[in-house]
Amino acid sequence: MTDTAPVSSVPTTVTPMEAMRGTLNKLEAEFSMALPPQIPVQKFVRTTMTAVQMNPELLNADRRSLLASCMKAAQDGLLVDGREAALVIFRTKNGPAVQYMPMIGGLLKKLRNSGELASIAAHVAYEHDEFRYELGDEERIVHRPTLGGNRGQAIAAYAIAKTKDGAVYREVMSLDQIEQVRNVSRAKDNGPWVQWWDEMARKTVLRRLMKRLPSSADIDAVLAHDNEMSDLAPQTADQPAIVAPNRLRAAIGVDTAPPAVEAETAREPGDEPPRLTPDEMRGMA
Repeated sequence: MTDTAPVSSVPTTVTPMEAMRGTLNKLEAEFSMALPPQIPVQKFVRTTMTAVQMNPELLNADRRSLLASCMKAAQDGLLVDGREAALVIFRTKNGPAVQYMPMIGGLLKKLRNSGELASIAAHVAYEHDEFRYELGDEERIVHRPTLGGNRGQAIAAYAIAKTKDGAVYREVMSLDQIEQVRNVSRAKDNGPWVQWWDEMARKTVLRRLMKRLPSSADIDAVLAHDNEMSDLAPQTADQPAIVAPNRLRAAIGVDTAPPAVEAETAREPGDEPPRLTPDEMRGMA
C-alpha cells in the first residue's frame, strides 16, 4: 500500500499588473455608462491597460487618482492611447498621483465630430521651413516645410479652421509664447511636454484658436478637464461629477478624495491643484 503525500496548497501571487487588469474588467459596466455609444467598452479597457503596460510607473501612483483619471477620459469619450489622451504622473505631498490629459488628437476628434467645421489643422513651423504670417486686410499663413534634412529649431506653431459657412480662423504662436504656456503646466518637466513637444505645441495653439470657434458642452467639458493640467482654472462644484457608483469606490478602496497635486510653478491667484471634489465623490455613491 502506497501512502499518498498530502498536496500542499500554494498561494497564488497576483502581480500589480494583473490586479489592475482585473479592476478594469470589473468596472466595464461603469465605464460603459460614461462612454459615448461609438466607443466599445472593451476597446477602452484594452487601450487603458496598454497605457499602463507601457508605463508601469502608473501602478506606483495613487490608485484613486489613476481610476478617477480613467473615468474622466471615458466621460470625455477619449482613449488614453497617447494620441487622444494620456495618463500623466505628478508629484504630490503624499506621493505620485495620476492626472488625465487630453491630447491634440482628442481635441481634433471632438472638433471634427461637432459638425461645425469644414476643416481644422495645426502645425509646427521650423527655422529651415519657408514660413510667413501676414496680417492686415488679407490675413494669411504660408508654410512650405523642408522635406529633407534637418528642419532646424521650432520657431512657431499655428492652427487654421474653416467653418461650413466659409469663415476662416487663424492663430499663430511664437516659440516664446508656447514656452510661456508650458511653464504654467504641471507637466512642464515630464510627460508629454518632454516626450512629445511638437504635439503639445500644436495642442497649445489649437486651444487658443478654439476660444473663437463654435463650441458645445462636449467640447467645453474636455477643455475644462484640460485646464486641470495647468494653473488656469480651479476645481469647482459646477464641474461635471465623475459618474461612478459603489463598485468604483470599492475598487479604489477608500471614500475620500485623492491627494492634492503640488504645482511645480506658482499658480495664478485663486487656483487650486486638481482633486476630486465632494460632488465628484458623492457621484461615486
